[in-house]
Amino acid sequence: MKITWVLFKKEMMESARNFKWLWMPIVFILFGVTEPLTAYYLPDILQSLGDLPEGAVIEIPPPSSAEILMSTFGQMNTLGVLVIILAFMGIVSGERKSGNAAMILVKPVSFHAYIYSKWAAALLLIWTSYILGLASTWYYINLLFENISPAAFFQSLAVYGMWLTFLLTMLLFFSAMVKASGAAAFSAVAVSIILSFLSGSLPEKMKWSPSRLSSYIPEIVSGQGWAGDLTIAMLGTGGLCLLLLILTPNLFRRKELT
Repeated sequence: MKITWVLFKKEMMESARNFKWLWMPIVFILFGVTEPLTAYYLPDILQSLGDLPEGAVIEIPPPSSAEILMSTFGQMNTLGVLVIILAFMGIVSGERKSGNAAMILVKPVSFHAYIYSKWAAALLLIWTSYILGLASTWYYINLLFENISPAAFFQSLAVYGMWLTFLLTMLLFFSAMVKASGAAAFSAVAVSIILSFLSGSLPEKMKWSPSRLSSYIPEIVSGQGWAGDLTIAMLGTGGLCLLLLILTPNLFRRKELT
């Protein structure tokens, strides 16, 4: 445990030197504030840019708070996921290529400590950035539109955060299995697409799938509460994360470090 803590602090310092602790929270905060501010000021923007007759007024029905929050999740599910993949696709494979992994693991450092320290440091950075971004959305929604209840906000935050946790865990697994960072990113995206396809084709048999998590968020945000199938999806996602975390260091031990 002591070695894991030392490696964790090393990863945190490395992220700070690479300015990940600066730019990643800023990017997610920008994702968070863009949707509510754009929705609120859109009529003024269109009026200032459009070549309209004098006295003409643009009337656009304001979106609901739930729609704005779901738009933010949609943006995070595309651009946010892309940012995470680009930031961490070389989390292990990059160090194998540079030789740093071999230098660390020839010391009395276990493969489990090496993998878990990387996972924990990356997860802390992702969750911090994600929470700051979604909290920014919630603040501006409550300021400019109708309030979203704290229960709905925190439940939806936890559900989508579980998906991001699975994404990182899967990315770590593939980064440990292959030497090329691009191959790790492609594999993670491919598995996500396959899971989404199977979940859409076999909804009853794939209730446990991580790709089903986002589909339950609209029900939470609209006030329908926590669905029973969502609990199955959360447990299934947590189980897959645990399985990948068990497999990754054991399979990585069998790989060549150079």
